[in-house]
Amino acid sequence: MNATEIRLASRPHGVPTLENFEIADVEIPVPGEGQILVRNQVLSVDPYMRGRMSSAKSYAEPYEVGKVMHGGAVGEVIESTVDDFKPGDIVLHGLGWRSHAVVAAKHAVKVDPEAAPITAYLGVLGMTGLTAYAGLLEVAEFKEGDTVFVSGAAGAVGSVVGQLAKLKGAKRVIGSAGTDDKVKWLTDELGFDAAFNYKDAPVIEQLRAAAPEGIDVYFDNVGGEHLEAAIDSINLHGRMAICGMISVYNNTEPAAAPRNLASIIAKRFTMRGMLVGDHYALQPQFVQEVAPLVASGRLKYSETIVDGIRNAPQAFLDLLGGANTGKMLVRV
Repeated sequence: MNATEIRLASRPHGVPTLENFEIADVEIPVPGEGQILVRNQVLSVDPYMRGRMSSAKSYAEPYEVGKVMHGGAVGEVIESTVDDFKPGDIVLHGLGWRSHAVVAAKHAVKVDPEAAPITAYLGVLGMTGLTAYAGLLEVAEFKEGDTVFVSGAAGAVGSVVGQLAKLKGAKRVIGSAGTDDKVKWLTDELGFDAAFNYKDAPVIEQLRAAAPEGIDVYFDNVGGEHLEAAIDSINLHGRMAICGMISVYNNTEPAAAPRNLASIIAKRFTMRGMLVGDHYALQPQFVQEVAPLVASGRLKYSETIVDGIRNAPQAFLDLLGGANTGKMLVRV
């Protein structure tokens, strides 16, 4: 039996294609001292990976051409050289995009498959959930009574942001998404007060209609036209958490800055960029607070699961195209 790896074959220029990936079958690796061998069960597929495919200097090391693309994964320990982990344990780690991973024990975290489905530890109870929690509460300094606008609201992060805001007493929560089905999901299932399809009409017009009294908090996953619309609608001393800008990730030329950025002077709003890595100290508090909400069904989540590790590249391309609702995952 072999192990399967997904490698970066070449760096994309503009929109990635399947040619940028290589699928390789290799021997199953053997763990050394202080390591465990994990058979991965579920892999995470995330927008930030697009940035790591390019060689540009950024907050994360670029993926190396010819090497495995890595990301979050949950799997079962098959072999262990350390006392803390036994075969059969389910662990979360960062060496995804392969069927089998040799992981340093210090970089693996045991998760409880009884407490929540293992997929939840890559999404709503994992990095994307913590991103939503930290971004809304610490970065955007949300307070009860705020009106909140979330772009990319049907994604893994945005869907949790909107629900947390509602649970914590937002006056109004508005989301944007790219299909009518997603819009319906936001309002009918997740409890958003309003949502719109950004393809139907200019975002600036749709946001003005959805938030006639303006917005206090903007959680940005999209950038571009959405950011301009948020600047247009933001109230005095509003706060923006800039988490992602998926609309510009494939641009080959830099996008124009928001054309109405000068409004920052009159409105005195705050824009803060965020990376979840700065907020890992919040993880215990986050899990303690959010896990019961998930278990009770008060905080809902959706997953788009693609079967087969060989389909991971296509799942990633589909994610960039907005084909997912909630968290995009690959079941190995």
